[in-house]
Amino acid sequence: MDLSRRGFLKLAGAGVAATSLGALGFGEAEAAELAHVRDFKLVATTETRNTCPYCSVACGIIIYAKPGDDGKRRVTHIEGDADHPVNRGTLCPKGAALKDFVNAENRLTQPMIRKPGATAFEPITWEDALDRIARALKDDRDANFLQTNEAGVPVNRWTTTGFLAASATTNETAYLTYKVVRSMGIVGFDNQARV
Repeated sequence: MDLSRRGFLKLAGAGVAATSLGALGFGEAEAAELAHVRDFKLVATTETRNTCPYCSVACGIIIYAKPGDDGKRRVTHIEGDADHPVNRGTLCPKGAALKDFVNAENRLTQPMIRKPGATAFEPITWEDALDRIARALKDDRDANFLQTNEAGVPVNRWTTTGFLAASATTNETAYLTYKVVRSMGIVGFDNQARV
């Protein structure tokens, strides 16, 4: 093969041009490759930051949801929040399986009540549930609040009701919860974070 220097440079330049055009997407192989690439699974989802509900560590999570076939939003993915100072994106096995917990068919999504003598629970509204809780607390406090002890010393104690606070709260929320509970006189107060 008789190839001059000028011929070699022309041939090399044509090869570089052809491969550059192919790399820029003008070739059939690149078009076929792009046809097989699926969309990012989190496209068109709503991102919500929250706290894992399981233990007292209070790991940060990111919940991704998008509308389902019925029009309701459905959680499609949950992952650890890399910006959260507690877990920095990591999750334990229970936290990693939160999607199944959230999407479970038998998960309660509204308050339920079993009336005296009934054998089954029935749903009630959140307003009714909160009203019933407030009424039960008020009645119990009115009946059992101790203003003074046997010696006549003011104690302002309410010992027949207890309160369990959640650990997945901010310091400010925990402080306010403590103040509200103690201001009512409740002595039996505990926080899940102590466990």
